Parts: sequence; C-alpha cells; structure tokens
Amino acid sequence: MSNIKIGISVGDINGIGLEVILKTLDDPRITELCTPVIYGSSKVISYHKNIVHSGEFPITNVRDAHHLKEGEVNVVNCWQDNVRITLGKASEESGKFAYVSLDRAVQDLNNGLIDALVTAPINKHAMQLAGFPHTGHTEFLTAKANVQDSLMLMVNADLRVALATNHIPISEIAKKLNKELILRKLTMLNQSLRMDFGIQKPKIAVLGLNPHAGDEGTIGKEEQQFIIPAIQEAKNKGIFAIGPYPADGFFGSGTYQHFDAVLAMYHDQGLVGFKSLSFESGVNFTAGLPFVRTSPDHGTAYNITGQNKASAESFREALFMAIEIVKKRADFKEMYANPLNPVNIEEFVGSEEETLSLPEDSFEAFVPVSTSKYAKALMREAEDDEKHTTSNKRSIPEEEEEDYEDDGFEDSAETNLSETDDDVNDIEEETF
Repeated sequence: MSNIKIGISVGDINGIGLEVILKTLDDPRITELCTPVIYGSSKVISYHKNIVHSGEFPITNVRDAHHLKEGEVNVVNCWQDNVRITLGKASEESGKFAYVSLDRAVQDLNNGLIDALVTAPINKHAMQLAGFPHTGHTEFLTAKANVQDSLMLMVNADLRVALATNHIPISEIAKKLNKELILRKLTMLNQSLRMDFGIQKPKIAVLGLNPHAGDEGTIGKEEQQFIIPAIQEAKNKGIFAIGPYPADGFFGSGTYQHFDAVLAMYHDQGLVGFKSLSFESGVNFTAGLPFVRTSPDHGTAYNITGQNKASAESFREALFMAIEIVKKRADFKEMYANPLNPVNIEEFVGSEEETLSLPEDSFEAFVPVSTSKYAKALMREAEDDEKHTTSNKRSIPEEEEEDYEDDGFEDSAETNLSETDDDVNDIEEETF
C-alpha cells in the first residue's frame, strides 16, 4: 500500500508530549515507514525542539492535510495565537491547544486525509478547564466516530488487556456492569484481535469483579449474575472466552501468558497488572472505531517536563503499532472482501514463528533489544525495500554496531513517567 499518513496530536504543551514526539521522529527511517503529520504550531514545536536538542531533521509547514509532503515530517499549524508555555503546570491554555490539536486531527481522520492517529498525552484537569466535554481521549474519539461504544485495549507485544469500563469512579463500576455490556466488549475484543492483530482464533480470559472472583457468590454476586452468563453467551456465539479469573492470581502466576487477550472489569484492575509488566513500552489502542488510534501508556509527566529525561519508547511503539494495524486492517478487508475466493490467511498475517523471530543480520544493529516485534517487523520491511532498490548498500561491520545502538533509538537518562506535578524544578514561562 502507499505511504501511510500518521496524524499526531501534540497533547498538553506543558507536558512531555512534544519531547517524545520529537525524539521519535529524530530518525530518518521513520519517514521511510510513514508520513508523519503533527497537528500543532511550528513555534511551539521549535521551542520544545530546543529543549530536546534533536537533530536537524526537516519539518515542512503545510496549509492542510491536502498538501502533505511524503518523506518529510509535516506540520499543520492549527492556531496562530501567541501561547504561554508554563512547563510542568496544568492550565486552561494548555488544555485549550491540546483540544484544538486533537479536534483538527480527528476531522482529517474522519475525512480520510490521514490513515491513523497517535495522540500525545493530555492532562484531564487542563482539558476540563478548557471546556473539553469528555473524560478522556477514548470517550471523545468514540463520540466523534459516531459509534455506540469502543474498547480501551492496552498492548505490549503479546500482552493485551482490555477494559469493560474506562474512566469512572470505583463506586459506579458495579452499577455500570451488566451482561450486555460485557458481551459487547468481548465481541469487540474478539473482532479486533482478528482484524487488527491477525489472530484467527483468539483466546480471551475474563477477570472477575470481586476478590477471588466472588468465591462462588460468598464475596459478591456479580460473577453469577452477569459475568458468567456473558461468558457463556459469548461461547455460544463462537468466541473462545474463559473465566472469570481472580485478577491478582491471574497476573501473579503468569496465567495471562496462555491467552491472546484479557478483559478486565475496570481501569485499575487491568492497568495495575499491565503497567507492572509493561511500563514505558506499552501502547493504548482504541479498538472498535472505524479508524486507527494509538497513544503511549503514560501521562504528561509534569515532574520531568523540560529536562530532556522522558523516554520516547512508548510513543515510538504507539507509532509503529498504528502503522502495523493500518496494514492488518487492509489485509483483513481484502481477505474477506469476496467470500467466494478463499485466501490462505498465512499469506497475510504470517505464522507466529515469523512474527516473533527475525534473521540476525545488520538489521539487528539498528534496533535495540527492547524494541517490540512491531518496530522490528516494520524496520525489517523498510530495510528489505531498500535492498531491492539499492544493490550497493554498505554492510555494517561488527565493530560499528555499538555506535548504531547508541545513535538513534536509545534515550539516555530515561526516567519513569509519573503523572504527578510535584517537585517541578525551574519551571519556565515563555510566550510564542
């Protein structure tokens, strides 16, 4: 397929969003894989670029997404206002411009001008100050896509954790859950695993709501009332769902490794386990939408904003995954477009062995060990394309491999990405 156009919303301009965006794009191979489109302001981007000390990769200002330049980092300027940047602080202004960036990107996404969207982190309090009408990205995108529901799905390689409920208070979870909701989420998860991840017969684990999954009704009745009936009906519909499992033992014993995905009943139940296993490398994917949206699994990290300490790994993985899912969806649609013309699924999704292992050659010198299979597969594809077009490609001597490993993807002084705003040092205020 043609070069994939990936929209990028800048998130909170007082947070680390633009830092991780610039660190990710500061590698020329990214524009070989996709055409990045940043929705923001070239002035604000330049300010953050000076903090990051990123390379001199070209940035092209374009009027709109109709005039994108392939092979370059494009910037659609969404506002001309002077902006006060207060690093490490939630403000109405930072929420306002995060909202403007996101809304413009989603308009182009709905109009088919870009193929996918990667969203940098927002601060929910700042967004509320700016009049944002939703609790988060997921709810906003669901409304803009004009669909009944969507599914928050956290992904890191083969660990996938979906949520039955998203951003609601603990006191409201049991009232929100019911058989129909859980069955709908299981159906969406099953479809996404097939269409977006190329898993032909997914195995899904379902977590209980109560401690010990209710102990057969002695610690809560929700499992008997609607979780088990939802699992049974899902099985009747051909979905391979098993449970309910107690959440603590499920993650602690490694049982999750035997499933393609997990459906948790609420936010912290699923994300505590997920982030304990995947922090700084996980990706938030919104399944069930007519378009592709991913984001890093961390927040604005006000406590390290402006210090050039943020790890770009999660954002990089989100970008790679967006590209991969766009391709998977195209393959899935082609595969099922004509039911009278059967196609071998291996031709499109590959075997598990092919996905998880790659030849050991010069490609590995470019990609750090921590990089996921999505990044490796996409970088491998880019290198193969170059080999077909260039016969005199220089091989990399073994003594140079260490230099390459330190050159592009590994960030020094990478730091845990906390969402707190305590202990902010040397807060800066600038107007642009």
